[in-house]
Amino acid sequence: MKGANASARVTGPCGDTMEYWLVIRDGRILRATFTTDGCGASIVSGAMAARLAEGKTLSEAARLTPQQVETAVGSLPEDHKHCPVLALDTLRAALEQHRRTIAPAAKPTAPSSAEAGRSKPQPQPPADPALQDRLQAIRQKILVLSGKGGVGKSTVAANLAMSLAQAGCAVGLLDVDIHGPSIPKLMGLEGESCGPGVEPGALEPVVVSPNLKVMSIGFLLQSPRDAVVWRGPLKYKIIEQFLRDVVWGSLDVLVIDSPPGTGDEPLSVAQLVGQTAGAIVVTTPQDVAVADVRRSITFCEKLHLQVLGVVENMSGFVCPHCGKTTDLFKTGGGAALAQEMGVPFLGCVPLDPEVVVSGDAGTPFVQRFAGSPTARAFEGIVRPILLRLEAGKSSPPQPSRPSSATSSTTNLREPSCPRPTAT
Repeated sequence: MKGANASARVTGPCGDTMEYWLVIRDGRILRATFTTDGCGASIVSGAMAARLAEGKTLSEAARLTPQQVETAVGSLPEDHKHCPVLALDTLRAALEQHRRTIAPAAKPTAPSSAEAGRSKPQPQPPADPALQDRLQAIRQKILVLSGKGGVGKSTVAANLAMSLAQAGCAVGLLDVDIHGPSIPKLMGLEGESCGPGVEPGALEPVVVSPNLKVMSIGFLLQSPRDAVVWRGPLKYKIIEQFLRDVVWGSLDVLVIDSPPGTGDEPLSVAQLVGQTAGAIVVTTPQDVAVADVRRSITFCEKLHLQVLGVVENMSGFVCPHCGKTTDLFKTGGGAALAQEMGVPFLGCVPLDPEVVVSGDAGTPFVQRFAGSPTARAFEGIVRPILLRLEAGKSSPPQPSRPSSATSSTTNLREPSCPRPTAT
């Protein structure tokens, strides 16, 4: 880890190995990060111990107990109670390594900065430079959001990322759906051979193609049956590590697949990536979905995130036999929502059974069925993003959309979708 001045690696009796890196200044832990080759309980214990240690003095961090870690996590199965113990043993080993390093230069007659700091408030550490360095190498961050579950948001995110990669962009796809990560399945990246690489203080994303890299919490779980039972602070911590400690390299676009709603995960991402990010909001045509997705646009407005546009998914089903189009979930809801909220409308994605087949097979639809009406719909959605990237080479980022009272709709499409034709 860049800037670390203490580290340790410990292997527990269960066979799991954990390693910690600490940034220590004036007797206080400014930053703690870790890696482990263990199970989900090992990951969650290591992440929570790191979060609890940050901001504490060395003596305070050394006094953390396994019970504190487990309470912060929420709960752990009985056969994983040793995971907080391993995390704290590794943390204390790093603290001991730091103590041995500085002991020869210590001056016992002079009070330490840590002791002096106990009598006055400590200043807040500056913005994480490692996170800023990582984000500055990414030209465009795009959050794929939806206020409604089941609208195909992850499918849109996966095919959006693949479409951009096929267009020649360097793309990262980050899955921050902590409780239901589906990107590994959709991208054909399940199994032990698809895990991320580990290097000191960092994770290497899974490389799908020369232009596409992927990272998901799903890669770190031992079994697809594992349930991630985490509270908000821990989810923020792991998302921060995915952005800061994953070696994304230079990217044109980082597509971030968020879970439905406006809770911890999308809020954490929005706070970490800042106002330079944009959002694509996914809905289906029916009113019950549009009503919830409308809240996602309001969420973006409150956080000053520019809404790049609305995508209407599952818009019209084309019979593969007769070619007749049936609007199973109505049509036009996404375009009408975009017009109402004063944001762009990016287009409609038809309901195609092959999208399901492709997702289950682990091959993005646009890669498997290029030229189909659904693939052409994704091309239309990607086109404004490519134009934005091209314009961004010489223009500063556009400000967040104006309020609905003053927004212009001159550039918005009419609230209707071109009808796909059978092929």
